[in-house]
Amino acid sequence: MSDFREARQILGARLSELRAETGMEGKDLAAKLGWQPSKVSRIQNGRQTASAQDVRAWAEAVGRPDVEPELQGLRAGVELKHRSWRRQLAGGHSERQKVAIRETDATTLIRALEVSRVPGLFQTRDYARAIFDANAEFREIPATTDQAVENRMRRQVALYEPGKEFRFLLCEAALYHRSCPKSVMAEQLDRLYGVVGMPRVDLGILPFGVQLRRTAPHAFWIYDRRQVIVETISEELWLTGEEDIRLYERAWDWLADSAERGPTARRLIGRARASLNVS
Repeated sequence: MSDFREARQILGARLSELRAETGMEGKDLAAKLGWQPSKVSRIQNGRQTASAQDVRAWAEAVGRPDVEPELQGLRAGVELKHRSWRRQLAGGHSERQKVAIRETDATTLIRALEVSRVPGLFQTRDYARAIFDANAEFREIPATTDQAVENRMRRQVALYEPGKEFRFLLCEAALYHRSCPKSVMAEQLDRLYGVVGMPRVDLGILPFGVQLRRTAPHAFWIYDRRQVIVETISEELWLTGEEDIRLYERAWDWLADSAERGPTARRLIGRARASLNVS
């Protein structure tokens, strides 16, 4: 059973327990809430995820508003979706890049923080190839690099689509960390230099030594106000809970306060480029 299904069943069992303690049948609770009896049944049996409003209404209907924080905590466990890299990349990187294309196509505003590498939406072919090759070796998965690179390039078309907006924060360390030859990194920094000032793209660099309202512990991507994707070594976390989204939005806003943009961002990129000592 997946973590998602198990968490939903745990929440449903707790809600069912609270209903039973009142002596109400499912149809009685449904009538009190103004729901169809089938909805109560689906929630109790873990076949439907209760919304935050559903949980609040349920707690009030059974006369236990005091347990709402507990129930909302259980609901948050449903919304925390773990996607292991082992399963996602079993056939290589190509299919996961198609997921990235779909998520980007479905999003109007992307806000993201990258700590140690250039975001995929700004990567050159050779830089992306180096990233995919290194990761395939690390994870001992099939090397589908050619198709993965093509899919990553397809995703970048979104940068030029009217109606979309991209706001990125990049730690200065990402300008220096290399998993590719110097010549490839130089080309990548040239590309990043050109990204600054692009229409619909706001790129901020967090310089070494800058004072931060909070640290930047890991990369994350916020898709509209729909979800946050966080990447770890072993899995991705797809967070859809309202509280989680607000927290990551606050983290992004606090970090954005310390970012350098425009000409200063270009100077930082140019300094990293010059350090490579390649023409």
